[in-house]
Amino acid sequence: MLLIYSLLINFILLISPIIIIFRIIKNKEHPKRFLEKYSIPSKKRKSGKLVWFHGSSVGETLSVVPLIEKLEKDKSIDQILVTSNTLSSSKIFEKFNFRKTVHQFFPIDSNVIVNKFLNYWKPSLVLFIESEIWPNMIANIENRNINVILLNARITKKTFTKWRYVKSLSNKLFNIFNICLAQNNETINYLKYLGVKKVKKIGNLKFSEPNINKKNYIDKNKLNFLSSKKILFGAISTHNNEEILCSKIYDKLRKIYKNSIAIIIPRHAHRCIEIKNELEQKGLSVYLHSSLDKVDDKTNIYLVDTYGETQSFMKVCNVVFLGGSLVKHGGQNPLEAARLGCKVIHGPYTDNFKEVYNLLDKINISSKINNIYQAKKEIILNLNKKKNINKNFKKLNDKRKKILIENLKEVKKYY
Repeated sequence: MLLIYSLLINFILLISPIIIIFRIIKNKEHPKRFLEKYSIPSKKRKSGKLVWFHGSSVGETLSVVPLIEKLEKDKSIDQILVTSNTLSSSKIFEKFNFRKTVHQFFPIDSNVIVNKFLNYWKPSLVLFIESEIWPNMIANIENRNINVILLNARITKKTFTKWRYVKSLSNKLFNIFNICLAQNNETINYLKYLGVKKVKKIGNLKFSEPNINKKNYIDKNKLNFLSSKKILFGAISTHNNEEILCSKIYDKLRKIYKNSIAIIIPRHAHRCIEIKNELEQKGLSVYLHSSLDKVDDKTNIYLVDTYGETQSFMKVCNVVFLGGSLVKHGGQNPLEAARLGCKVIHGPYTDNFKEVYNLLDKINISSKINNIYQAKKEIILNLNKKKNINKNFKKLNDKRKKILIENLKEVKKYY
């Protein structure tokens, strides 16, 4: 099975230049750093001990930042490498001021490229985040006797079903991990079936996600415009089709609240032109945040097409809808919005953060919505003031610290 996978990857490698050019045109690939995917590094490897984290995208990368901040203080570690697959995760990573930590894009999982990558970086410990399993990379890590951990492990029923179809391969790969640190009991049961030799439940590291920025990055003139309007809600990390649903919610509410706007921040900024066109076809006036033009007073939707400014916009919203939850993407982490006193509304699809949402729903910081009318009701109830979260957040902070400390303790055993 691994041979068939390798043949497929080598075919992808052959056509990869065409794929990368297409992705650069679509603003999904870094035009200067794409060579990192061929194991041509843009950063220097320092001498000494290196710990390597790999996460697929933004959520996984952010979840390990508090852990990285702790490891940066460890004098026995000389460098920390973080790899990811997406352009958005690399842009988010730039917001942090790390001393020892560098970011690179994850290499194509071909044996030749993987070995080139490992020869250059020579990690002492490798940590794959959640369910990122790259067969050739993991097999070559084992060949070099490098310790490897599945950190913040999460295996869903859907993922488990896929691995079950290739049981011999899954048993071989999952047995390589020295330990899997699982988010929940469901994952533990799946991992044991898939061949993991050691697994421990610690909890979801995403409870520990950091604040990305403390300054307000909104231009003064644009901030003045937003202050002059009734901001009905901010829709954060929206996915395809959710923007249209948000525009329908806005349409219902603007009949009640005059001089009002909604803020939309899509999960992937490259979609903004397409979203703008769709919303304008619905008769809405849309302003792009990156525009140098003065904001038209008739603007209905303020569309944010840049990265790393989400927190600044959350600060001016009393109600936030978190995307990826009305469509089957598993939701987004609500903790940052909750910390900023926002009422969080979300759809039914929050499997990626089930534990977090269950807790926030119980203490009325977040609420599930299934349709436009429920969303309208929640927004009206919570529109006029920030939520007082100080009392409730002690429980969350205690949980956050415990999960972080437990993960750190386990990780230190392997480098």
